Amino acid sequence: MKITTAFRKINELKGNIRVVQGSAGSSKTYSILQLLILTAIQNRNSTLVSIVSESMPHLKRGAMRDFVNILTEMGLYNEKQHNKTENRYRLGRTRFEFFGANEPSKLRGARRDILFVNEANNISEEAFHQLQMRTRTLTFLDFNPSHLTYIRDLIEDDKSNFVILNYLDNEYLPENTIQYYQDKIKKAENGSEYWKNWVKVYVYGIEGQIEGAIFTNWKEIDRLPDDAKLLACGLDFGFANDECAVSALYQYDGEYIIDEIIYQKGLLNNELAKLLIQKGLKNTIIYADSAEPKSIKELNTYGLNVVPVKKGKDSVNYGINLMQQTSFRVVNSAVNLIKELNNYTWAKTRNGERLNIPIDNYNHLIDSIRYIYLMRMGKKQHFGLKMVG
Repeated sequence: MKITTAFRKINELKGNIRVVQGSAGSSKTYSILQLLILTAIQNRNSTLVSIVSESMPHLKRGAMRDFVNILTEMGLYNEKQHNKTENRYRLGRTRFEFFGANEPSKLRGARRDILFVNEANNISEEAFHQLQMRTRTLTFLDFNPSHLTYIRDLIEDDKSNFVILNYLDNEYLPENTIQYYQDKIKKAENGSEYWKNWVKVYVYGIEGQIEGAIFTNWKEIDRLPDDAKLLACGLDFGFANDECAVSALYQYDGEYIIDEIIYQKGLLNNELAKLLIQKGLKNTIIYADSAEPKSIKELNTYGLNVVPVKKGKDSVNYGINLMQQTSFRVVNSAVNLIKELNNYTWAKTRNGERLNIPIDNYNHLIDSIRYIYLMRMGKKQHFGLKMVG
């Protein structure tokens, strides 16, 4: 078995949930599979290991193929122990099963001893929790940090269960791949924002934005300045399936700053009103989705200044365009907003071509911000603010 630096780092992790963040070519998936196979060889107890990814086709192209290759290289692969119909393999007293997170019956199926979630940022938070609550002993997650996810919440304060890997942790990476990465590093050094982000994510394994993100004109700040001026709030209604989202737009030192105020499912209007008042927003103008006139009127009865948004033709793209025209900062405690900004992209055709239509996802807080821009800045100049470009 060819042991990499990545394998050694993963083997040093502690904790019941072990998180491996890494770039392409870092051998994170391969090394976790090696570790699971070695554990199975030494195991004397009956054990079930579940290896899960977004779908079976994805597993067959990646982790499952690597699993068979490792066993073959070690001289351990036995076709009689491989149930290709059920996607299972028996190694000694350990049973390995492979299935996609898009199979609800499997998510809520039998308990397991060990769980490995491959490319965990491609499965939903709910899917992960369904898997984790049925796992007895140990969980591994690996992911390529093209966008932020719930995984951040799983990392312990002392970071003993977390490691970041990059291509330098894989001593067996082919020379042509290394050269490819080095070429992209040079592109990033020449100042291209696209290649800076690409190298950050896919070469060094550091969190960045998903490819094709709609908003790239923002940066995080540690806190909201004490003398930042509150301009307005935005409100996007939600209830059972979608979050009720409230954002606040501030002006400070010639720039906009955006903060997340509320992001919660299941709020009744009276509960929402109470929260807004508690947060000191009773006298602040709040621009809300005009598709909810009854809710707007009810909120007004609590003394809140909630105003319906005048949307007009193609208001989504127009609002996006307004948001793209100036740079803005985001308070780093606004984790749901940051997640949306990193994941909100243009929709694609089946052939992968980008459309001039945003995806209808990761947009609750973004919609609330868009309402502010539509009402405060539509057909107006951004006086005193730094323009993009």
